[in-house]
Amino acid sequence: MIEILNSTLLARAKDTGTLVADILQTLKSRSTVGTNLLDIDRWTKAMIVEAGAQSCYVDYAPSFGRGPFGHYICTAVNDAVLHGLPHDYKLADGDLLTLDLAVSKAGVAADSAISFVVGDAKAPESAAMISTTERALAAGIAVAGPGARIGDISHAIGTVLGEAGYPVNTEFGGHGIGSTMHQDPHVPNTGRPGRGYTLRPGLLLALEPWIMADTAELVTDADGWTLRSATGCRTAHSEHTIAITEDGADILTLPKR
Repeated sequence: MIEILNSTLLARAKDTGTLVADILQTLKSRSTVGTNLLDIDRWTKAMIVEAGAQSCYVDYAPSFGRGPFGHYICTAVNDAVLHGLPHDYKLADGDLLTLDLAVSKAGVAADSAISFVVGDAKAPESAAMISTTERALAAGIAVAGPGARIGDISHAIGTVLGEAGYPVNTEFGGHGIGSTMHQDPHVPNTGRPGRGYTLRPGLLLALEPWIMADTAELVTDADGWTLRSATGCRTAHSEHTIAITEDGADILTLPKR
C-alpha cells in the first residue's frame, strides 16, 4: 500500500517525527559506558507513554522476525546492524551503538535511526562508517522531490556507499511510511536512476542507508531478530523520515532542540 497524506496528516507526521528525533537525542545523551540496553528500552517506553504516543515495535510480528518484537526500540551494538533486540548488555567504551526508533502518534508514524560511538575510544574506522551513512542519507534526500523516482534515491545513496568502498546489501532498505510503519514503496540502498515509483507530494518515505565494513551478508542472531554482519565486522545505520513536498523533501525527524 502506498499512502498520500493530506495537509492535516502531514502536520501530524511532523509532530511525530520531532518526537522520534527528540527521544533519540535524549537516549544518545544517556547512553554512556555501563548503560544497559534494557535501561535504554525502559527509558524509551516511558517517553513514548508520556507523549501519548504508541510504539510501532512492541507488538510488531513480521515474517522476517520471531515476533512479536516485545520491546520499544532497536539497539544494535558493533556487528549488529538491524532489528537489534534489547537484552542484558552493558555498553563498553568504544562500542558502536545504533538506535532505531519508530513511533505512531495521532495516527501517523515516523521512523529514524542514529549511530554513534559510546565513551572516549573513538576508532577512526567507526567514525568513517557513521559519516558515510549520514552522507548517503543526505544524498538520497537531496534528489527526492515530486517527479523523481525511487531509483534516483537508491542510486544517490548507493553511489556514496560504493565510492566509500562498502558492500551494499539490498535485502533491507528504506520504505514508505504513514498510518503504519512499513509500507510500499521499498527503497533499496543502491539502484538505477529513472526507475521505480514516481514520487508525489504527500508521500512519506523512511530512507535508511546502512553498511557493514567488509561484507554484504547478514546472519540472524539466536534471538530471532537481531541481524549481524556475517564476518563479525562493525556496522552503521542512519535514517530519516521525509515528506515529499512541491518543493522537494522535508525532513520530519529533526530534533526540536
